[in-house]
Amino acid sequence: MSTSSGLLLIDKPGGLTSHDVVARLRKLFNERRIGHAGTLDPMATGLLVVAIGPSTRLLRFAQSQTKRYTGTLRLGVATDSLDADGNVTAVVPVPGVTLDEINAAAATMIGRQSQVPPMVSALKVGGRRLHEMAREGLEVERAPREIVIDNFVMSATSAPDEWDFDVTCSVGTYVRVLASDLSEKIGTVGHLTTLRRIASGTHHVDNAHTLDEVAQLADVRSVLEAPAHLVDALERTVLNASDVAKMRMGQRIERQETFTGEEIAALDAGGDLVGVLRRRGPVWKPEIVLSSEEPS
Repeated sequence: MSTSSGLLLIDKPGGLTSHDVVARLRKLFNERRIGHAGTLDPMATGLLVVAIGPSTRLLRFAQSQTKRYTGTLRLGVATDSLDADGNVTAVVPVPGVTLDEINAAAATMIGRQSQVPPMVSALKVGGRRLHEMAREGLEVERAPREIVIDNFVMSATSAPDEWDFDVTCSVGTYVRVLASDLSEKIGTVGHLTTLRRIASGTHHVDNAHTLDEVAQLADVRSVLEAPAHLVDALERTVLNASDVAKMRMGQRIERQETFTGEEIAALDAGGDLVGVLRRRGPVWKPEIVLSSEEPS
């Protein structure tokens, strides 16, 4: 059954910004309330998690999930953007390195660490995006972010100066910075030539649709998944009819289960998402409530 609000997984093509994708979807869905979780650079391809309609209020829960990327690192050439879209800033000899040696260097980068966002990122400092200032030749101080690298594995290609990689990391990780740092660890410089997001939390690019596929549908909303999939990272509770009514009226609800988080997803007996509850002492307060008229 088609729904007017929900989750859409898009396989973003290269050459488009995440904002470009949202703009196209707004026309296809005739809907202004569209947003995405986790920006992809124009060069990057792969999974873009999109919310349509009232479900955009749930996007912050999808943004906090672990990401997985694959791509290719070219050694010996540095660019000002740390990827293939930038201008070459340095050409440095590439030392001979074996697969075991480069993987040993990558392994030292696994774990919790600080990372300084690049100037060419979409992060805002003082109300302006860093990449806008970078285009003006400006460079400002950026506060380091704490990130976690769960997995970082390199594999050889047919070119001695190019290496494929597979990395699983926390939200907020700049993979191009990670790749540049790895290049320095082995005594050279480097930049990304390809980058593809494979997964975000429980969502995988294998289940995503291209923009062309969506555009060809007679009913574009037929590809939307239930809003509940946007809160897969949350613990869940099932409400009876009485508690569903209370939640929709903004009343606090008691739960007998034990939860570790401060927010939980509340579903009705049919498995549809009613909304999100936030802990308030011994009870739970409605934080987000989806309209009862919205299929979920």
